Amino acid sequence: MGKIFYIMGKSAVGKDRIYSVLRRDKELNLKNILLYTTRPIRKGERDGVDYYFIDEEQIQMFQKEEQIIEMRSYQTVHGIWRYLTVNDGQFQLEQQSCIMIGTLESYEKMKQYFGSSLLVPIYVKVDDGIRLERALKREREQENPKYSELCRRYLADEKDFSQEKLKASGISNFFENNNFEVCIAQIKQYIKTEMDN
Repeated sequence: MGKIFYIMGKSAVGKDRIYSVLRRDKELNLKNILLYTTRPIRKGERDGVDYYFIDEEQIQMFQKEEQIIEMRSYQTVHGIWRYLTVNDGQFQLEQQSCIMIGTLESYEKMKQYFGSSLLVPIYVKVDDGIRLERALKREREQENPKYSELCRRYLADEKDFSQEKLKASGISNFFENNNFEVCIAQIKQYIKTEMDN
């Protein structure tokens, strides 16, 4: 039986880049599971590659069909943005392990749905000052920077990923993303070890 390797961390720790490298790693051969979101597409993102970008009407359809595994809603300064994992045929754990990216809240809901033995958390962290610099740089590159949303997310992460919540979720293994190549090598070795268990 395959496992679901679940990448988490505060905003701007490099989760997307780590996720991108690991999902393309032919040696690991992890199936990429895409989330759905109602938030606006960012510069450089592609529908069906980074996320499935949908609207509220599609969410109602998933709800009617009872396909939603987990869903999070965020009241942003630009309205409500939703992120969700859908039972849409992407998960085939009897054939292959998967890789996903999400929050601590979504990780907990995934554990409830699949069972804790199938979920392997990969928590990435970075010094808060570096994280803020990265977030600001990324936002400046957007066609319409949303600085107030950046600030909201930065502060929300402090609560969402508090030490108490991480401990309650059983997450004690952290990967420091101070040097990207070293971080990727450590995570890759961890995944290989977990796949063998």
